[in-house]
Amino acid sequence: MHTVKHNYTTMPEPLSCAGSIHPRGLRFSRAMVFAIEQINNSTELLPGIKLGYEIYDSCSSVSVAVHVAFQLSGGLDPVFNTGDKCSKSGMVMAVVGASASTPTISMSRIIGPFNIPQVSHFATCACLSDKQQYPSFFRTIPSDKFQADALAKLVKNFGWTWIGAVRSDSDYGNNGMASFLHAARKEGICVEYSKSFSRTHPRSRIQRVVDVIRRSTAKVVVAFTSTGDMKILLEELSRKPSPPRQWIGSEAWVTDPDLLRFSFCAGAIGFGIEKSVIPGLRDFLLDLSPSKLADSPLLTMFWEEAFNCRLVKSEATDRTVCDGTEDIKTLQSSYTDTSELRITNMVYKAVYAIAHAIHNAVCQKTDSTTQCDKFNKLEAKEVLNQLKKVNFSQNDYDVSFDANGDPVAKYELVNWQRNESGSIDLVTVGHYDSSLPVGQEFLINRNLTWVEGGTQVPVSVCTDSCPSGTRKVLQKGKPICCYDCTPCPEGEISNATDSFDCFPCPKEFWPNAERDTCIPKPVEFLSFNEPLGIVLAAFSIGGACLTIITAGVFYRHRSSPIVRANNSELSFLLLFSLTLCFLCSLTFIGAPSEWSCMLRHTAFGITFVLCMSCVLGKTIVVLTAFKATLPGSNLMKWFGPSQQRLTVVSFTFIQVLICTIWLLLSPPFPMKNLTTYKERIILECALGSALGFWAVLGYIGLLAVFCFVLAVLARKLPNNFNEAKLITFSMLIFCAVWITFIPAYVSSPGKYTVAVEIFAILASSFGLITCIFAPKFVIILFKPEKNTKKHLMSRGL
Repeated sequence: MHTVKHNYTTMPEPLSCAGSIHPRGLRFSRAMVFAIEQINNSTELLPGIKLGYEIYDSCSSVSVAVHVAFQLSGGLDPVFNTGDKCSKSGMVMAVVGASASTPTISMSRIIGPFNIPQVSHFATCACLSDKQQYPSFFRTIPSDKFQADALAKLVKNFGWTWIGAVRSDSDYGNNGMASFLHAARKEGICVEYSKSFSRTHPRSRIQRVVDVIRRSTAKVVVAFTSTGDMKILLEELSRKPSPPRQWIGSEAWVTDPDLLRFSFCAGAIGFGIEKSVIPGLRDFLLDLSPSKLADSPLLTMFWEEAFNCRLVKSEATDRTVCDGTEDIKTLQSSYTDTSELRITNMVYKAVYAIAHAIHNAVCQKTDSTTQCDKFNKLEAKEVLNQLKKVNFSQNDYDVSFDANGDPVAKYELVNWQRNESGSIDLVTVGHYDSSLPVGQEFLINRNLTWVEGGTQVPVSVCTDSCPSGTRKVLQKGKPICCYDCTPCPEGEISNATDSFDCFPCPKEFWPNAERDTCIPKPVEFLSFNEPLGIVLAAFSIGGACLTIITAGVFYRHRSSPIVRANNSELSFLLLFSLTLCFLCSLTFIGAPSEWSCMLRHTAFGITFVLCMSCVLGKTIVVLTAFKATLPGSNLMKWFGPSQQRLTVVSFTFIQVLICTIWLLLSPPFPMKNLTTYKERIILECALGSALGFWAVLGYIGLLAVFCFVLAVLARKLPNNFNEAKLITFSMLIFCAVWITFIPAYVSSPGKYTVAVEIFAILASSFGLITCIFAPKFVIILFKPEKNTKKHLMSRGL
């Protein structure tokens, strides 16, 4: 079209189209004529009624389409005003077309108020489903809303989350891309760029779109464009090598055979209208007799352009006259190619839909015959109402419309595959049916080839998937598909890729090194199998053995002065209690149980009180023995053997009573300590009652301090062997050990708390046996000359 300036004072010249005939569009119009002739020759559909028609070329121009719409709605065209055989002269019953959304929108706004039904075969804009704006519009091709949803699901199906998008700057491209972007966002797909262009734009603008495609990091490009716009874009891309891109196409261009020559688009996939077969159409298309050519200016123009010659009455003076040897059967053109009848079938179904609507309005079936009233003054509004109800099958293809005038959306998934000769074929590799349940719409039944002929699905993501054990952290200012992969925090895992959150493990579990699985925490306690446990157990048994050996030596020399010097009965009882002290430390080693927890603390408390009672008894004996030597003293009468035994029993009974109350009210129990260490469980004995535990320790400490004070008082008593000095040293060690024990016990973590307690037991026990019995042991075995009453009674220096 050329631009014309109008002065609005004179009638403008008639609009005309410039340029060449589009063979594919010509095939569409001829398919309409073929369908009408079939209907006019049918004895079942509209018998006795002939349909007339007029074909207009909109030239993909809104102004031409608007001009035609006014002619149709106003009855200005002379074709509709001639002859008396028409039911209603000058009125159009229905319109088929147009082949693009923008001209169709313009036409529908004009003819809609006149209730003239319009059935389009190629206008896919989702906006046309709005019955408030386009009440008389129908279409046999699915709405772009379904195609946009299908494209989004297709992109999601192959794991592409980072894509580019280009579109025609038209109602078809803008509305279709808007629907796709909305569906893509719901599928979690991010768009790096979205650019619009038109073949009418300056080349510089198209070059800017091409540059964006070349510089982008997205490997997948979704193109919602018309065939003409896509051709311009691909021609610009082919001018110099570009990075490989995986093209995803809308049905408008991805099934156009004329674009298969762009080999760098091999691997492109997209949705196309289902391929169909129309019996007899090819023969009709090839039947171009000289008379038919002469009667149609469009056919004349097509013939001359196809064979580069001119017919006799043609105005094409720059060509030679056609000599009659031209054979259309040998012509390679999209007009004669009926192997991919997709949109052509939409034209065919549109004509039949109108015919069925008219049939239902004017015909009635009586018995086995159908009677039609050819003189019925049919109104376009009646055809419109009947179109809403049509439901039939033609050549095994169902035709019906929903409340929005849309058919059921069914597509073929097509793939541009390179054949053995190197050219590209359009191969059907799957199907999409929107009427099927969610998740079952897709059926891919053949292997696809991808960009550059690859067999592996290309990857197009802004950021690689975050593996298990990490979580997504969105990058500031970028789409949600661009993120950093951050390891899960301590104690948390993620067991799925691309997780936004990590979740904590249960209390008794901890993440593995990869932080993708929760594994049971290792249970820790002081075991007989570990070095620390073995060493402590060895010292415990060694101490008990040493105590037994000492008791054996003392028993063998029980009549010797050094053994008899300080109540041998208390000495043997002390050795017995020390043996129990050594052995009770073994109850602290091993996995805690209900009985071991109660035994370890009570056994420790009672045996040590027994030990302290014996030491205290020995200290009192030393004091009373020397005080009894003073003139007039009768102390020994008040602290004889019976009183000594009673003292030991009384002090021990108090500890037994404390332990019994503790066990009855709130006994120790085994517990899993989950707080000291996050990554492991400490199996330990809970005190039950902290008051009970510290009462036991405090009572032992009280006896030790009392014993220490008495021993200090008796340390300077005259004798060559003053046992009070030995008791003083032993009590000094004992008190030092247990005073040190308290902060160490409180601050030691886990199993080391138990180890500290065992160490305190062993250290204080070894201190007692060493300080009290070692000197006597040495004299008995190695210095028997000192083991005499005279030596023991002599005053030391």
